[in-house]
Amino acid sequence: MTKKKAAVKRIFDSIAYRYDLLNHLLSFGLDFYWRKKALKLTNLNSESILLDVACGTGDFAIAANKLGVIKIFGADYSKNMLKLFVKKSDWISGRTVQMVAEKMPLKNNSVTNITVAFGVRNFYDIEDGFNSFHRVLKEGGKATVLEFRMPSNKISKGLYKFYFKNILPFVGGLISGDKAAYKYLPNSVEEFDEKINLEKLLLKAGFKEVKVHTFTFGTVQAVIAIK
Repeated sequence: MTKKKAAVKRIFDSIAYRYDLLNHLLSFGLDFYWRKKALKLTNLNSESILLDVACGTGDFAIAANKLGVIKIFGADYSKNMLKLFVKKSDWISGRTVQMVAEKMPLKNNSVTNITVAFGVRNFYDIEDGFNSFHRVLKEGGKATVLEFRMPSNKISKGLYKFYFKNILPFVGGLISGDKAAYKYLPNSVEEFDEKINLEKLLLKAGFKEVKVHTFTFGTVQAVIAIK
């Protein structure tokens, strides 16, 4: 587990300065739509207290801010990602923390919402991470997980796997300069989809209700859990 934590930190520190460009390029700009759709399904508002876990350079939190959320905190294990988040959004300065989801230094029942976009598969212990989510959320609070998944349709799945296994690693490695990072990312999606059931793990962590929404031919899922 410690080995995975160190490896993931190295990868994201390495690709941080090309991360936004590659996210938008490799998703054909759909990542903006996915984040906005997930946030609207979560029903965030100006009274929400949001913790964005594995926040990266802050695109999920920035989208939430545009929807009227004021109290936002960003958490990530990559210092380089957090530096870029602060550079992109002056309102987040002083409200970012370098930490892992499994060990969050927050009080119990302290936030109304937690979001995590394309980061859960990088947790070194997903079950511990979701237990932490449940602990720090207020009663009735929501955890919103946006994550890739393998589509069930055979044709879509074949095309998706070809893109993820061939085109994405080549383009990502070329632009980022880190070929290993863009081999790990698509491989982690397939392994995650085969082994992890987000709904079951969230219910096991104590959430009372979990809803799963899928976007773009079933390639992305927004899983919303209510405490």
